[in-house]
Amino acid sequence: MDYNAAKALHASLPPFSPIVPVVLLPYLAFILLSATFALAFYFSTLPKDTIPLRETAVAATASTLAGFGVVAMFCTAGVYV
Repeated sequence: MDYNAAKALHASLPPFSPIVPVVLLPYLAFILLSATFALAFYFSTLPKDTIPLRETAVAATASTLAGFGVVAMFCTAGVYV
C-alpha cells in the first residue's frame, strides 16, 4: 500500500468516539475512588484469618477500582492515557 492509498483510507474512517462519554468521567472517577477508600477502610478492619480468601478478594477489588478510578481522574484532568 502506498502513501496516498493509506492517506485516503485514513481520511475515510469515522472519528474516534469513546465508549464512556467524557462528561461522565469526573463522576465515574469520584465513585470509583470513593469505593476504593471505603474498601480500604473495610480491609483494615477485617480480622486476620488463617487462609486470607476474603482479604484477598477485598484487596483485589479495591485495587481494580483504584486503577480504573485513577485512569478516569487522569482523563478528567486532560491527560489521556
